[in-house]
This record gives sequence, C-alpha cells and structure tokens, in this order.
Amino acid sequence: MAAAKIKKGDTVVVLSGKDKGQTGTVEKVMPKDGKIVVEGVNVATRHRKPNQQNPQGGIDRFPAPMHISKVALADPKDGKPTRVRFEEKDGKKVRVAVKSGETIDG
Repeated sequence: MAAAKIKKGDTVVVLSGKDKGQTGTVEKVMPKDGKIVVEGVNVATRHRKPNQQNPQGGIDRFPAPMHISKVALADPKDGKPTRVRFEEKDGKKVRVAVKSGETIDG
C-alpha cells in the first residue's frame, strides 16, 4: 500500500464539484474506500423526525465523504493546491510540496 499523501489535520483545497475552490481541514480519511471528510465542505442535510432522543426533530447538517481525488493538499507557502512528493531528511521520510519545495511535516 502506498504512503498516505493526505492525512487527518491537513489543509486541503477542493478541485472539483459544487464546493470547488473551498479550503478546509481533513476530519477523517478512509483509505480503503478512497474517501475523505473535510470540515465545512460537501455538507449534506438530513431531515429527522422527532423521536425519544431528539424530541424536537429538525434538520441535521454534516460533512459527507467525498472522493480523495477531488482534493489537493494546500501549499504551506501560499495556500494554493499542490502535489506531494516524499523525500528523506535526517533519516526521516517527509512530505514535500512539489510547487514550493516546502516541507509539510517533520
């Protein structure tokens, strides 16, 4: 299995779809499904009937999973989307932004 290029807590930019251009932080990554959940992006609504736990009922809004190919990591330098490569620095494997050469972690 390839190393994860996008991890929980990263800032990403949406490349396509109704939320194109928005940025957000990654809440959850599901590598087996190839999906990702980004805070405040791809928000789905669910109308709930009143029940014992929620006597008021109402509308629930939550970020739905989206395909990982629809997002790119935001460059730490300027916030624009960038690809990621791996380099070894001080004996550690670190992620590096292709656009600026900035180290993402490590």
